[in-house]
Amino acid sequence: MKVLALAAAVTMLVGGAATTATTAAAAAPTAAQCVTKWRVTGKKVAVRMPEGNAPVASPASPVVRYLHRGDVVTSCVEAIARTQSGPAYRKCGRGGHVWRIVRGGQVPATCLKRA
Repeated sequence: MKVLALAAAVTMLVGGAATTATTAAAAAPTAAQCVTKWRVTGKKVAVRMPEGNAPVASPASPVVRYLHRGDVVTSCVEAIARTQSGPAYRKCGRGGHVWRIVRGGQVPATCLKRA
């Protein structure tokens, strides 16, 4: 008799937890939205697309478009350029390795600040 009561109690607890978990999963968004905004600090900054199969742009990569000081862009992902020594680029008065990925290409992170 005690075993049946215990089994019924466990079934109720597990069933209730499963219902709560499915309700919470249904309420959660399916994909995370990128809402991180960055303001352009450079006077005129090129958005560059990496050449070929390269994962990271370089200062010699083709320019897709330009951003101007004060423009706000959305970026949640960054690309790190690896070099033997020294910075990968020198833009907006500073050297750096990090490129922010924005719509259309990549922008040097030294030319952006959090908006």
